[in-house]
Amino acid sequence: MSNPATPDSPAVTASGLSPPSFRLIEFVVLFALLTSLTALTIDAILPAFPAMAASFSVTDVTDLQLTISLMVLGMVFGELAFGPLADARGRKWAIVTGLLIFGVGTLIALFAQSMTVLLIGRLVQGMGVAGSKIGTRALIRDQFQGDAMARIMSFVMMILILVPMLAPALGQLILWIAHWRAIFVMLLVLALTAGTWLVLRQPETLTAERRIPIRPVTLARTTLRIVQHPQVMAYTLVAGLVFGCQVVYLSIAQALFEDLYQAGARFPLYFAILAAGIGLASLTNGALVMRLGMFRQTVTALIGMMVISALLAGLAWFGDGKTSLPVFLSLGFWLFFGVGLLFGNINALAMQSLGQVAGLGSSIIASFSSLVAVAVSFAVGPFYNQTLYPLALVFFGAAVISLLLVIFARGRDVGEVIPFRTG
Repeated sequence: MSNPATPDSPAVTASGLSPPSFRLIEFVVLFALLTSLTALTIDAILPAFPAMAASFSVTDVTDLQLTISLMVLGMVFGELAFGPLADARGRKWAIVTGLLIFGVGTLIALFAQSMTVLLIGRLVQGMGVAGSKIGTRALIRDQFQGDAMARIMSFVMMILILVPMLAPALGQLILWIAHWRAIFVMLLVLALTAGTWLVLRQPETLTAERRIPIRPVTLARTTLRIVQHPQVMAYTLVAGLVFGCQVVYLSIAQALFEDLYQAGARFPLYFAILAAGIGLASLTNGALVMRLGMFRQTVTALIGMMVISALLAGLAWFGDGKTSLPVFLSLGFWLFFGVGLLFGNINALAMQSLGQVAGLGSSIIASFSSLVAVAVSFAVGPFYNQTLYPLALVFFGAAVISLLLVIFARGRDVGEVIPFRTG
């Protein structure tokens, strides 16, 4: 029996194991670092796009948007694989293995002498970071429950909110003092630090008797039941469309701010202002969802996204493809506020019918939504034409389709929970 929680020690565990032996602040920082690796890997390289284009003789800097899309594509395969592996081999195994794969991808990107090799490195990075992402979530869930888990996640989220806002500034700072390849050195050091820290300080939380062997036939049958569930897949498609809007933005953000607003070294500041919309939504989501409920809040966010993106497109029409910078930052802030509201609620809605297959279901939802996001990015990214139209229209189209899917899913909500079968 563990001691009662104190301000410096985590609380009762969900797995029956003793909570971490180190202080709460150390635990939070470690897991915030592990969880934030995805955002850092995507956002920190954005200011380096022009320098990278020059290194590889890429004439159109927007071609570098593939460095974002292919990393997300790597996450598709990683998320699908590491879910069952984390249940069968252990949480630490999944995290450490993922970090090792991420390190290999980072080294490939670091020493790449061609654009093709760089993209291979980004694909491998995405596969690896998925292990850290899924293993970390499972490990936290193993150790905490109820209010204790909410408390830990709130502390982690406080740090995670800052990462997308500050990552481009970190990348810009590195560019001022070193070559763009130094950004990958920084990512490698962070992964090595987090992995070593985890191995030395965090015990495995999935005991041998609780592990679920991988049985291909059972896995295939359960997967088929999940993908045939209309409500789960409708919400998963919505998650993918919303994520796709974000991937499109990340892919063209540097070029957009430079082409339309001559951002230069101010790009990290403008990027942070829009990212703050997601941060504010994350902070207010708890209070709003208790008042409105997940469904009503999701519908409200989607309608707001439709209105704001339509307004952005209309104002751009009168401004030869763009608006003034203050107007774009204001509308963009509220667009991403909507994205922040949607992320947590849509994933929760997708998960509510999974029952005992929540582990595998979480992996399928994550990987399938990432695949949809990549498809959206590949479809829309090439149409960037130094105007705001592609960005505004992808948000509008995604919001309309998502609203229809959410209404459809609501109509199919009969409380059905996917059954768990061992054979």
